[in-house]
Amino acid sequence: MNNKPLTILNGTEVAKEHEQILSTKISELSTKPHLVIIQVGNNPASTKYIQYKKLFATRVGATVTHTQYEDNITENDLVKNINSFSSDASVHGIIVQLPLPKTIRPWIILDAIDPKKDVDGMTSFNLRHVYENNEIILPATTKGIFTLLSNYNISLDGKNVVVVGRSSLVGKPTALASINRNATVTICHSHTKDLASITKSADILIVAIGQPNLIKEEYIKENCVIVDVGITVGEDNKVSGDVLLSSISEKADAISPVPGGVGPMTIVSLFENLLQAYNLRD
Repeated sequence: MNNKPLTILNGTEVAKEHEQILSTKISELSTKPHLVIIQVGNNPASTKYIQYKKLFATRVGATVTHTQYEDNITENDLVKNINSFSSDASVHGIIVQLPLPKTIRPWIILDAIDPKKDVDGMTSFNLRHVYENNEIILPATTKGIFTLLSNYNISLDGKNVVVVGRSSLVGKPTALASINRNATVTICHSHTKDLASITKSADILIVAIGQPNLIKEEYIKENCVIVDVGITVGEDNKVSGDVLLSSISEKADAISPVPGGVGPMTIVSLFENLLQAYNLRD
C-alpha cells in the first residue's frame, strides 16, 4: 500500500494558469487569432464540446467561426469549403469536430486542412512529423496530457508507459509522442490478452478507451501515475472515466480525474496550438 497521499493531477487548475498566459499573449497581438470550427450534422456531444471551445475563445480573446453543415453534405463539397478556409489569410486555425457521418471518410476531410492551420494536429502531414520525432503541432489531447504531467514534474524519460487504446485521435499519437520523450511504450487494445498483467508494468498508465471504471486496483502497480482520458456519460448523466478512482486511491501515486483532468487541458492546448499557428503564418 502506498503511504503517500494520492496526488490529483488537476487539469482544471493547470488549464486556468495556461489560460491566463494565453489571454495575456493574445491581448498583445495586433489581430486576434481566428479559429474555424467545422461541424457536420447535429451530434449533441459535438455541439456541447464546440460550445466549450467558443466560451474559452471568448475568455482568451480569440475569434471563432462555427460553420455547421447538414449531415448529407458530400465529401467533395466539404473539402471545397475547407480549402476555402485554408486559403483565407484571416483564418489561422481550422478544426473538424469529430465524429463525422459514416458516409464521410475522416482522413480525406482532415487532409484538406492546410497543415499550418491544423490546430488539432490531425493531418497526415503533422502526424508524420510526430512519427519522425520532428513535432510541429501535436494533437491537442496528446499535448494536454504532456503539459499536465510536466506541470507536476512527471517526466516520461526512461519510464514504462502503457497506453490503453489505439485510436487515431488519442492512443496512437500519444504512444508515438511518448516514444519521442524517451519512454518505453506498450499499446493495449480490445484484442490484448490479460490486460492487467501488462498495465501492472506501467510507471505511467494512459487509458483512453471509453469503458467506465475498467481500471481497478488489480490493474496497477504501486506508485504509478495514471492519466484517465476516457469519458462516458451514463443514463443518469453521471460522468465516469476509465479508472475507478476509489479502487486505486491507496495504491497509485497520482491520477488525472474525470471530469477535471485531461478535458480542460485539451481545450487550452487547442488554443495554444492556435496561437502557434498564428505565429507560423506566412
